[in-house]
Amino acid sequence: MTDFETAVGQEAGRLRSELTAVYQAAFRLPPYDKTEADVEANFARFDRQITRPGFRAVLTHADDGTPTGMAYGHTLSASTGWWKTMTDPVDEETTREDGARTFGLFELAVHPEHQRQGLATAIHHALINDLTHERVILNARPDATAAMSAYASWGYRKIGQNIPWDGAAPHVVLLLELPSGP
Repeated sequence: MTDFETAVGQEAGRLRSELTAVYQAAFRLPPYDKTEADVEANFARFDRQITRPGFRAVLTHADDGTPTGMAYGHTLSASTGWWKTMTDPVDEETTREDGARTFGLFELAVHPEHQRQGLATAIHHALINDLTHERVILNARPDATAAMSAYASWGYRKIGQNIPWDGAAPHVVLLLELPSGP
């Protein structure tokens, strides 16, 4: 049995060490090959992200209390820099943000020992289930084939490509329209 824990806003800071443990275990493997410095940089961003409107995190545990999976994100602001990293042209309506339209899914990971058991799907749905946004957006490595298959099965569609930070590998930008949207 998997235990789901949800935290919002700065309250999610108390989950930082467990979120980090899952992230590090999942993303140290190819194609990500994250180093200790990469993990530290990611969670320095996390410390800022928890202060953003609409921040929420989901963490799962095995019966013995070991963290098994996680996801987190927040509402994109009207002045988000997300769209500035696009390498493909995207129409103005798609890039329009108002501070309530889009939920940015920043991280989703399952510990390697718990992958391929449907946990990513359950975590994803737990994170976005009661959102009032029109849509969810995320960046994904196209060479992460299992993740790309999961996103497609959940209804995400590719809207372009970006390089989300200096030195990053190219990512695809995926968008999921939510039924609760207008």
